[in-house]
Amino acid sequence: MAVKWTGGHSSPILCLNASQEGLVASGAECGDLMVWGEDGTPLGHTHFQGADDVTSVLFSPSCPTKLYASHGETISILDVRSLKESLDHFHVNEEEINCLSLNETENLLASADDSGTIKILDLEKKKVSRSLKRHSNICSSVAFRPQRPQSLVSCGLDMQVMLWNLQKARPLWITNLQEDEMEEMESPQSPGQLLNPALAHSVSVASCGNIFSCGAEDGKIRIFRVMGVKCEQELGFKGHTLGVSQVCFLPESYLLLTGGNDGKIMLWDVGGEVEKKQKSPTKHTHRKKTKRTTGTKQGGNTHASVTGEEERGTMLPKLSIEHGEKVNWLLSTKIKGFQNILVADQTSCISLYHLKEF
Repeated sequence: MAVKWTGGHSSPILCLNASQEGLVASGAECGDLMVWGEDGTPLGHTHFQGADDVTSVLFSPSCPTKLYASHGETISILDVRSLKESLDHFHVNEEEINCLSLNETENLLASADDSGTIKILDLEKKKVSRSLKRHSNICSSVAFRPQRPQSLVSCGLDMQVMLWNLQKARPLWITNLQEDEMEEMESPQSPGQLLNPALAHSVSVASCGNIFSCGAEDGKIRIFRVMGVKCEQELGFKGHTLGVSQVCFLPESYLLLTGGNDGKIMLWDVGGEVEKKQKSPTKHTHRKKTKRTTGTKQGGNTHASVTGEEERGTMLPKLSIEHGEKVNWLLSTKIKGFQNILVADQTSCISLYHLKEF
């Protein structure tokens, strides 16, 4: 059962983040930002002028009282001990920001916006060092790669996933999820079968820095491996019956949390598949045409299978939670020594699931 954190927001919560000290920040519609104690007690609140939705919040790993928040086209830097006044703010994006990502050395902050642009803000010089313009639609998610402070991945509603190196203004690698999907389909679509477009909503990079995941509107979860200046799709499986709104790797593992518009939260262990592929590099091809995905529903859980020409195996979630609300944000964090899942959805409260209960 979920523990509910209430008493903070009055509108749907859009984003979450946790500090290394156990504080949790949440951003909501209409300019609301809250900071919570690890027991779910509201500790602080601010309301941004203009009442733009707070779409992304990020604690600084090196300075746990420092918080970055995006609201509308603005990035604010706050001290959680005194939220009412910003330490600094930047207006560098031309359209609404959807996602923030901080690199490991904490000198660069990426902000992805509705125009498809990713602005790279140099936090030491307090100015934009790069404008990455390649997405032709909303850039929904961006993530710096751990251990590689000059490299990041992004995805967008143009159905494209990109790998960037900040020494270049153009992406190193691009894939179109819909085109890849069409190439992989064995048989023509059956009449009456609706195929949701593969609009990409969320990316997450594992702690190793080389494996990342992407969740899309077609209900599929895709796992990619970075191989120098390009990427290969390692896995693709139907994880949710509706769009995958959130993907989130647990720290120091290949355990992947996913949340969907179907109101489900799943935990997948992709490590076995990823390591299997690593041991047999000869199976890598430029275009992955070996994977086929089928989804069947049994007992309320979605079971997805991935079969290839070399192998036949089933991708089943380690855990499936019937959350019941469309997932806006997922966060895995340790609270009092135990791993927990925090969920933001269409309601005004945060749901907490103890992983030890499952």
